[in-house]
Amino acid sequence: MKEVGDMKYILAYDIGTTGVKTCLFRVGSEIEEVAFASAGYGLYTFPDGGAEQHTDEWWQAMADSTRVMLEKAPVGPEEIAAISFCSQMQGLVLVDENGEAVRHPMSYMDQRAKDVMERGIGSGFKIAGMNARKLIKSLRITGAVSGSVKDPMWKYLWVKEHEPDIFAKVRWWLDVKEYLIGRMTGNFIMTEDSAFSTILYDARHDMKCWSAELCQMFGVNVQHLPKIIKTSDIAGKLRAEQAAELGLAPGTPVMGGGGDASLIGIGAGASMTGQTHIYCGTSGWVSTVVEKQTTDTSAMIAAVVGAEEGKFNYFAEMETAGKCLEWVKDHLALDEIEIYLEKKDVAEDPETVYTSLYEYMSEVIGKCPAGADGTIFTPWLHGNRCPFEDPNAAGMFFNIRLETGKTQMLRAVVEGVCFHLRWMLECQDKKITTSDVIRFCGGGALSSVTSQILADVTGRKVEVVAKPQNVGSVGAALTAAVGIGEASSIPEIASRIQVEHSYEPDASNKDVYDRNYKVFKQLYASNKKNFAALSGME
Repeated sequence: MKEVGDMKYILAYDIGTTGVKTCLFRVGSEIEEVAFASAGYGLYTFPDGGAEQHTDEWWQAMADSTRVMLEKAPVGPEEIAAISFCSQMQGLVLVDENGEAVRHPMSYMDQRAKDVMERGIGSGFKIAGMNARKLIKSLRITGAVSGSVKDPMWKYLWVKEHEPDIFAKVRWWLDVKEYLIGRMTGNFIMTEDSAFSTILYDARHDMKCWSAELCQMFGVNVQHLPKIIKTSDIAGKLRAEQAAELGLAPGTPVMGGGGDASLIGIGAGASMTGQTHIYCGTSGWVSTVVEKQTTDTSAMIAAVVGAEEGKFNYFAEMETAGKCLEWVKDHLALDEIEIYLEKKDVAEDPETVYTSLYEYMSEVIGKCPAGADGTIFTPWLHGNRCPFEDPNAAGMFFNIRLETGKTQMLRAVVEGVCFHLRWMLECQDKKITTSDVIRFCGGGALSSVTSQILADVTGRKVEVVAKPQNVGSVGAALTAAVGIGEASSIPEIASRIQVEHSYEPDASNKDVYDRNYKVFKQLYASNKKNFAALSGME
């Protein structure tokens, strides 16, 4: 480990749903991003609700982006003090004894295990739609319960039931970053937050280990579950062959890192008890730092283990947030059926002032009045988890009229995402106290228009830090900095994160947003049976 002056350089991989962001940070009295690159990979969805990814695509994207990043970096690979991760969570990566995946990883979005979940927790006397005995035991041991078809345990049991020949080859059950750490180091671990997301982790203060009792109750082989470490612990050293593939120095310490739910708030500077952050990337969430476990099974909200000892993140998630804007870009903003003989992305015009099509869309949305002239969009493009669990829920545009155009529809998509975030924020307030000031992060926070809409819809002051799309990588770098002794604690180093933009709620938009929000919340209850009928599940 080489120190450059009084600075250390930390490499952080942010493993998202459809791509990796590879960032090099200089960490000292301030945290500065000094080089960045990104690369994409596939997300493969199937008609039966499956959603999978490919391990080699993850690895190739890491290798490609690392080499590009190093070309821009002020230091060489040998001067990188540590490697860390921020990653999508609740995936299922099953590997053999050599760390080779025995099947393609199942994404957190995979919802094929409906039948397995129904038999596993949906029978007998029920509380909140779940078997009372299993619900109470899970809450007592872990502080949460596997109540969503997308939870990794049901994916594991689905493979066990539907793919027995593949399941027979399994040695380790890993999450996404844990697979990559294993490939880098040859060591198989799970950080505490990833372990908690399996809902098999005994989170009681005197335990903090795998629960053999829950594994037996649900039919999980506890021998498939690896050693548990902290996010700031060293998981191992980078092996020579893998270092050559990535273009890095062998022997570089590889830290445990953390999941996006754990680290994005830290990277946004919202790590103190009571601080709330909202994330809008492919998915979206509302998260508030708390000091004790709290669960709202009716709204599908739980306090998940955080990166800092003794802290939890009271966490409410929506499946598709920024993904909705990507969908509307592809299907509304672009002429996908090629009616016009010539079309050109406005961002590709050499005379343009726009850096991306999203930036242009944001400007267009900003010209439309608040409330989108009564047009409402529901952002449930891949089902929904909170405050209602329903894989059949779908998106819709409501209240379309002759005078409604694409501009109103585009704005309605952003407003719909913000309405759902407000809904989850209000659900959190039923159990805890969320903060008056919200840290907003993710790609959605790059848009000043979206940030202002969020402030107006929620009635809260919204703060955005520099490069809000990279705060997961920042969080990974900060926890690594603690692990290598550059900082004394996570709150101490997170306090160095500065706010770049602030947005106050515009009171003149309150009435129209309150009106539309009231209608928005009624749309699910009014259409629940219709969603089921159209999905063939009625």
